[in-house]
Amino acid sequence: MTTEPTTASDANLAMAVARWHEPALAEIYRRHSGAVFGLARRLLFDPALAEEVTQEVFVRFWREPERYDPGRGTLRTFLMSVAHGRAIDILRSETSRRAREQRASAVAEAGYDLEQEVSDFATAERVRKAVAKLPDGERRAIELAYFGGHSYREVAVLQNEPEGTVKSRIRSGLKRMQRELSTLAQGADR
Repeated sequence: MTTEPTTASDANLAMAVARWHEPALAEIYRRHSGAVFGLARRLLFDPALAEEVTQEVFVRFWREPERYDPGRGTLRTFLMSVAHGRAIDILRSETSRRAREQRASAVAEAGYDLEQEVSDFATAERVRKAVAKLPDGERRAIELAYFGGHSYREVAVLQNEPEGTVKSRIRSGLKRMQRELSTLAQGADR
């Protein structure tokens, strides 16, 4: 980088980050981290989660600076968009987790009877068999999304696949599972 990071434009800093110039990232962080944190804090209401989102945004920018296109908007807008998406993913995940915990708590308070336990065990066994019959890509995507609690975007990152591919695999895997569970249920009724 030929100019001092503190006087360079955001576009020049972004190009320097693409060349692994750490002082450029530090300057981008200095300029924009407050706004990124503020947005995440407003959405998540939790300073610790907002700090996590802020860190993830800048680490992601360090790893994938080419995702920023100056022709589509300012660097601040890009970083805020990434922060917004990540904060929404966390909100969805947290909401799902709380709902699961509430359902589990309600079931625990209501108590299980033996017949219900046997039925749940049989259903769980059928689901395990249906999942085991899926092709590897579909099975891994479904396990990460439904059993691991990850969003489509997180599954895509974990599997290093495009998000659309992950969504398609999950959709087709769920359809296969539905057919398999129907077949297994009919066999259990006999």
